[in-house]
Formats: sequence, C-alpha cells, structure tokens
Amino acid sequence: MAFLWIFLLLVGFVLLVKGADFFVDGASGIAEKLHVSTFIIGLTVVALGTSAPEAAVSIIGGVKTALGDPSGAEVIMGNVLGSNMINILLILGISALVCKLPVEKSSRYIEIPFLILISLLFILLGDLQGGYQWYDGLILIALYAGFMTYTIIMAKRTKQPVLLEEGAADATAIAVAPPRDGFKGFIDKVKIKYGELKTKVWFLIIITIVGLGMVVGGAQLVVEGATYIAQELMHIPANIVALTVVAFGTSLPELVTSVSAARKGDTGLAIGNIIGSNIANILLVAGLGFVSTGAAGAIFTQPEIWYGNLMDGYVSIIAAVLLFGFAFVKGNKLGKAAGITFLVILVGYFTYRILASCGVVPMLQIPAIFTNFVQ
Repeated sequence: MAFLWIFLLLVGFVLLVKGADFFVDGASGIAEKLHVSTFIIGLTVVALGTSAPEAAVSIIGGVKTALGDPSGAEVIMGNVLGSNMINILLILGISALVCKLPVEKSSRYIEIPFLILISLLFILLGDLQGGYQWYDGLILIALYAGFMTYTIIMAKRTKQPVLLEEGAADATAIAVAPPRDGFKGFIDKVKIKYGELKTKVWFLIIITIVGLGMVVGGAQLVVEGATYIAQELMHIPANIVALTVVAFGTSLPELVTSVSAARKGDTGLAIGNIIGSNIANILLVAGLGFVSTGAAGAIFTQPEIWYGNLMDGYVSIIAAVLLFGFAFVKGNKLGKAAGITFLVILVGYFTYRILASCGVVPMLQIPAIFTNFVQ
C-alpha cells in the first residue's frame, strides 16, 4: 500500500508540472491568436499558469474543509505560505546563484511593496478573526482582480518588444540541427510536430483543457499521497506536510521556469514570475481556497497550529522584505550574497519547523501582534 501511494505521489508531481506546461502553452497561444501582446501574455497567463497547481491544491483543501475535514484548512495555509517562502528563498536563491538578477524600477517601487502589504493583510485577517470566512476569500480575489487590471493598463502604456515563443525557438533549433537516430531522433520529431501544432487554434484549446485537467488531477494525487505518507508512515503533522512537501511540489513550475530563464539570461522573467506568483498565491489561490470552505471557514488560531501559522506568515513577510532590501543594493541586482542568504534562511527555518513539529525542539510562542495591537 505504501509503495502505491509513493508511486501516486510521483505521478501527481509529474502531472502538476507537465499540466502547467500545457496550460501555459495553450493559453499563451490562444491569447496570441487574439492579438494580445506577448508582454501581457507573460505577465498574466504565465503567472496564472504556474500558480495553477497551488490553486488546485487550495480548492481541494477548501472542499475537504467544507465536508468536515479540518486538515484541509491546514493544507491551504501551508500551501500558500510555504510556496511563497520557497518561491523567494529557494527559487530566487538558486536563480541568483546562476546569474545576477536585475530588479526593475516598477518591481522595486510597486510590485514588491504591494506583495509585502498584502502579506501583512493576509496575516491580519486570520489573526483578528481567528480564521478566514468565505467572504474573506472574495475580498482577496477582488484585490487580485484590481491588481491585474492595473497591471494590464500599465502594460498597454509601455511598448514591449515582441519575444519569440520558446516552443518555436526550440522547434527551429531542432529543425536545423543534424538529425539524430534512435529514441533521441524520435523525441526531436515529436518536439517539431508539437511546435507545428501549436499554430492551430483547435490544438491550443485541447492542450489548455488537458493541461488544466492534469493540474487538478495531479494536485489531488499530491495532497492525498503526501498526507498519507507523512501522517500514516512518518507521523508528521498535516500542516508540516503542506508547508514542505506539497508547497515544494506545487512550486515546481516556478522553479523550472525561473531557473531556466536565469540560465538563458532572461532575468526579467525569472523575477517577474516569482513576484507575480506570490501575489497570485496570497490573493487568488488563498481566496479560492477560502471561498471553497463555504460556511465552515478556515481556522487560523487552532491551538496546535496557531504558532506555526504565525511563524510561517512572519517568515514569508520577512522573505519579501529581504527581497525588497536586496533590490536596492549593488546596482539593483540580486547577486550571490542574496542567493546564499535566501537559501540559508530557508534551510534553517524548515529544519526548525520539522524538528519542532516532532517535539525535538520547543515551538516558539509567537505573539499575536496584530490582535494585541488592536486590543
């Protein structure tokens, strides 16, 4: 039975990553057919596509909560906060070690401060109310809609160069490369054919729908598999599973996209993908999860997970603040110093959280700052 769940967990991760790839390819192609600029496509569709796994996991967690399983709320919290920590501390940490990442002026003065602000709002809502209601989810979703509207309006005012689609570039490179034999040659032919089909609307619609289906199915397998393995075999609390295994699994699309972009020198995509995904996680992903809980709501101050949620929230805010600080040093670029700092903090904090959940070290009694301040 255990081997089956491990296999299903691995299958779920593959479905999440490849499903997100298909979704982004299909949705981007459809948007291009509608004559939407590639800048807006990357800023909206790609960010939504790479956040699709987190959204699927949170919705499933919300439905489980609505059906009477309180562990679903822990999945939502751990998924959102864990993914945001991993996005900045791990993904940007690795990307910054690959090459220096310039931070655009708009990111320094608008997107990153906005990320810090909504991170504070997220913790404030849960802290003051002891949890989140379905209407809190609507508030977060409305904020995301407003942010995306503002982003699209600003993007239309800025002329951006038309970028060659990655799939087309790969297909061209393969076409001019010397033909290969055997299995590698077969793979080359598949990639070329895939690039050709991406020019057809019917194929774009199909891979968009298939991609979304793979994301939802993969998310279900990841949640169920990781929860079973951690709780039944390793006896690890559900909130720690969501914070680590599930959060990392749903962040794989961002990891692959950003590190690959950094290696290719497309540093703007590497940072923009992470900032956009983090904003989407807090406002859209968490919002959809909370709405899905219905009348049950999502508990934030449950005694055994309260301090963990507060710590995760504060560390995610600290990560965003550090990103803001490093964005203003050494020519407004994230270099190796930032990368090493991010990775050290991530490893140290995750190690502590796991040890604390197992009772090896004591759990810090984190004060409810916002509640005490209001009172």
